[in-house]
Amino acid sequence: MNYLLFFSFWMAISLFPMSIYDKLPQHQSVADQPNILFIAVDDLRPELGCYGKPVIISPNIDRLASQGTLFNRAYCQIPVCGASRASLLTGLRPNRNRFLGYDTWADKDAPQAVTLPQHFKENGYYTVSNGKIFHHQDDKLESWSELPWRPRNLDSNWRDYATEAAQQIVADHGNGRGPAFERADVPDTAYFDGKIAAKAIRDLKRLKEQDQPFFLAVGFLKPHLPFNAPTKYWDLYDPRDLPEASNPFAPENAPDAALHEFGELRNYAGIPTKGTALSERMAKLMVHGYYACTSYTDAQIGKLLDTLEELELADNTIVVLWGDHGWNLEEHGLWCKHCNFETSLRAPLMIKAPGLPAGQRTEALTEFVDIYPTLCELSGLTQPEQLEGQSLVPILSQSGTPGKEYVFSKYHEGFTVKNDRYRYTEWSQEDGEIYARMLYDHQQDSLENVNIVDQSGNESIVEELQQQLYQTYQADFSE
Repeated sequence: MNYLLFFSFWMAISLFPMSIYDKLPQHQSVADQPNILFIAVDDLRPELGCYGKPVIISPNIDRLASQGTLFNRAYCQIPVCGASRASLLTGLRPNRNRFLGYDTWADKDAPQAVTLPQHFKENGYYTVSNGKIFHHQDDKLESWSELPWRPRNLDSNWRDYATEAAQQIVADHGNGRGPAFERADVPDTAYFDGKIAAKAIRDLKRLKEQDQPFFLAVGFLKPHLPFNAPTKYWDLYDPRDLPEASNPFAPENAPDAALHEFGELRNYAGIPTKGTALSERMAKLMVHGYYACTSYTDAQIGKLLDTLEELELADNTIVVLWGDHGWNLEEHGLWCKHCNFETSLRAPLMIKAPGLPAGQRTEALTEFVDIYPTLCELSGLTQPEQLEGQSLVPILSQSGTPGKEYVFSKYHEGFTVKNDRYRYTEWSQEDGEIYARMLYDHQQDSLENVNIVDQSGNESIVEELQQQLYQTYQADFSE
C-alpha cells in the first residue's frame, strides 16, 4: 500500500472545509428524522411583502420567509394546476404527451413513478393529504397513509359560496358556476380554506403523538377563482389604492400563440363572454378579490405556523411553501394563467429547514422539479432514479450558491427556456415544425413588452437557448 498517498488523501479530507452535509442535522433513527409540512397554494403570484411587494398584506408568509430561504426566481414546469402538481409530486417534467392540462392524473400519465409523499411513506413517514394537493383527490392513493381529505362539497370547480344569493346564481348559471367573487361577513371556516386549516391543525396535534415522522401536505385553494373571502380580508384594502397593470396590452410582435381569451374567468357569472378587456370597474374588483383571497389564505397559513410553535414541533419540521404557478392580473391584457410569460411561470417558493440559515433570499434559478430531491436530501433519504431535478440544499446552506444555468417550462405546444438574462419560447408541431417564437431580454425588458426574437444580432442567443430546449426535451423534437 502507498502509505504516503494514503496519508496525503487523509490530510486533504481532514483539512477540507466543512461540507454542506455536515451542516445538516444528523438523524440517528427514523423517529428522529425531520417532519415535513408541505404547503401548496393555488394560483399564488410572488406578489407578497417578502417579495418586495408590500401592497398585499401577507404577514404570515413573510414570517415563514424570514425563517428560511426565499427563492426569488423559482419556476413551475407548466402553468396549469393539475399538470404542475403532477410534475412537482413525481419530479418529472411535462412533455408533449405527459402532464398536459388542469385535469391531469399522475396515475395515468406516470403510472410507474414513485411520488414524493409515497417515497417518504415507504421510508417510515406517516403521510397525510388535506385540501388540494393532487388535482384529483383519488390520484396516486398509494402516496398516503390514510385517504386524502377535502371539505365536504368541494368539487373540481373549487366553488365555496357562503351566501344564498351567490348559491342561487350558481343554480341559475348554465355551467354550474356562480359569481367570480363573493364578499361575505362570515368566519374563516365558512369557506373551504378555513376548514382545511382547522383540519390540518387537528392533524398536527394528532401526529405529534405518533412515534414516527410525518409528511403533512396542506393544499389551500385561494386565491384561485372564485375570489371568495370573508369581509374582513376585503376590508384590508382600499380599492382606490390598488395598483393596475402597467402593461395591459399584448407585447409588441408577440405571436397569437402566446395569448389567450382567459376562458377560465369567462366561465363565471357577471364576466362578459366576449371582448378583449374587462371594464375598469370589473378589473378593479378582480384585483381587489385576488388580494383579499391572498390575505385570507395567508391567515390560514399563520394558524399552521402558530400551531407548530405551540406544539414545539417547529425546531424539527421542514416547512415548504409553494404556489403551483403564477397568475395574470391584466398584464399583457390577460387574466388567469395558461401562458408562457413570466407572470404565469414564476411562482413563490420558500423552504425552512432545521439547522440551516434563516432570513435568506436567493436569486438562483430554480425549478419545481427540484423540490423532490431537496426534501430527500434534507431528510437523509436516497433519491429515486426517476427524478429530473437537482437538490437545492447547497443554496439553502448558503444563499449565494449559484443555481441552474437554465430552467424550463412548457404550455401546450410552447416550450420555453430561461437563463439569467433571456427567456426564449417556441411553439412547434409534433413533427418539429416551428410556427411561433418569442425572445425577451429581462435585463432591458423585465415586463416582456417587446418580442425581440427577429431582431438582428440575436441569432446566437436564440440558437443557444433553442439547443438547450432540444437537449432537455429530446424526445419531443424530431431531428
